[in-house]
Amino acid sequence: MSFPVKVLKDGLLEKRSSGLLQLWKKKRCVLTEEEGLRLHDCKGGDAPSPAWSSKAKELLFERMSKVDCVEYKRGVEYFTVVMASGQEIDFRCPQDRSGGSWNTDISMALMRFKNKQAMQASRKRHLHTAHLGSTGEDEEL
Repeated sequence: MSFPVKVLKDGLLEKRSSGLLQLWKKKRCVLTEEEGLRLHDCKGGDAPSPAWSSKAKELLFERMSKVDCVEYKRGVEYFTVVMASGQEIDFRCPQDRSGGSWNTDISMALMRFKNKQAMQASRKRHLHTAHLGSTGEDEEL
């Protein structure tokens, strides 16, 4: 049985291409709580489906390192997602006047994901040491 994915944010971002010209390309981005950021190609402007591509590139939280280099220029927000491999992926979008921004939402979701991973690892270590019994530290000499 699969559980529905909780979508935190869904909307348009522009991603800088990695080619020689480094053009900005519109992407429909879906930020999910458990997985990360899914990027869909936009075909034919801002229209909703079926203009969205079914093929998506995924930037998984487990491979992300941080969101970096946040900058605001002339009403546009620029930020970089840094992957664990060192790859940097640049994005831009109109600055959100309502207080919610893509870079903040991605950063907070990434932090929650990393904290959840750390808690799970800590629980595993704790359960593992509990099953092994005494480590000898409590014994009298």
